[in-house]
Order: sequence, then structure tokens, then C-alpha cells
Amino acid sequence: MKELLLIIHILVSFTLVALVLLQQGKGADMGAAFGSGASQTLFGSRGSATFLSRLTAILATIFFLTSLSLAYLSAPARPVSVTSLTGAASAHVPVPPTSSPSRGVGAPPTGNAQNSVPAAPQPQPSHQ
Repeated sequence: MKELLLIIHILVSFTLVALVLLQQGKGADMGAAFGSGASQTLFGSRGSATFLSRLTAILATIFFLTSLSLAYLSAPARPVSVTSLTGAASAHVPVPPTSSPSRGVGAPPTGNAQNSVPAAPQPQPSHQ
């Protein structure tokens, strides 16, 4: 399904580019007003502007729909957390010691030695 939609998307995009390049700008109509352009063409008296404009609008709509469909089909089924992708992120986060209701306000924290934060090194006095 995704591959078929991708092929349609690529074909529509190339066709859309070709149609845009085939169309004349608005300034080209001024030259046709002075006799250099034919009033009756293959696409009618108004020329190919209406036909190519409508075809371009239809192909642009198909292009946007296939773009949105491909984006929807490429998205993951459910959101994934960035931290769950590595698994190592939780190993480096220190766990705070658990508080006990029997401890006093100024009592030192209790807990595992591996979870405690080491003390900062004290500067050595310099002798001069």
C-alpha cells in the first residue's frame, strides 16, 4: 500500500512540474492581444489556460493528499519517549534518599552509600 502510494506521489509530482512549466505567464497574454497569438487553439477560444489551470489544481490536490497519507503511514503507531529509546538515561540519575518520619529536622540523610552524593573536596592550605 505504501509503495503504491509512493509511486503515485512521484508520478503526480513529475506531472505537476511539467504542467507548471508548460503554462504561460500572465504577461504572455498581452502579446496575443496584438495578433501574434491564435484565438482558436486545441483547447478552445480561451486557450489552454483554463484546461491546464484546472488540471494543475487537481494534480496539486492529489499531491497534497498523497503527501499527507504517506506522512500518516510513516508515523509510529504510538508516541515513544526519548528516554525509553536509550535505556541508559535512568542509570545516571541519582536517587534521593528516602525520608523517614522518625528522623529529626537536622539529622543527616540516611540511605545507600552508592546513592549518596560525595562531599566536595576541601582546598589544601598553601604554605608560603
